Amino acid sequence: MIQVIEHIIKSLVEDDASVKLSVSEEGENVTVTVNVAERDMGRVIGKAGATVTAIRTILKNCNSKDGKRYFIQIGDRKDA
Repeated sequence: MIQVIEHIIKSLVEDDASVKLSVSEEGENVTVTVNVAERDMGRVIGKAGATVTAIRTILKNCNSKDGKRYFIQIGDRKDA
């Protein structure tokens, strides 16, 4: 699942070398923190949060497959 998130984020940004993912697990909850270059932040979040909402929808639909709940945090913003 982490590879899917990384692929989606890297396909959105201009500077894919700056994409950094960190993962923390607490029981069934997995939080993926995504850090990108400042100029790419708007591309990842999207207009009115539409892009990050779409990523969140993908994560929600994948939750039942492996029994874990995935959440995404973009930089300092929490979008779960």
